[in-house]
Amino acid sequence: MMKGCGMHKLAGALVIIGGLNWGLVGIGMLMKSNWDVVNLVLGSWPMAEAIVYILVGVATVMMLMGCKCEKCKAGGAM
Repeated sequence: MMKGCGMHKLAGALVIIGGLNWGLVGIGMLMKSNWDVVNLVLGSWPMAEAIVYILVGVATVMMLMGCKCEKCKAGGAM
């Protein structure tokens, strides 16, 4: 179970989702097909697709920098 505040948990979930999506993109490229789940789900809404990618990027930066809130410090989260 992930430790930390709600933002830390959300960021962790987004990083996992992003990593899995990029893994599927790579497999899809090898198989000459589109396995980009975000694109398949939100492809008709390019703005929503861009927002998802931005949120995953922001979550990744947050996870790299670490959360500075008291709950994360006390719980030992990164």
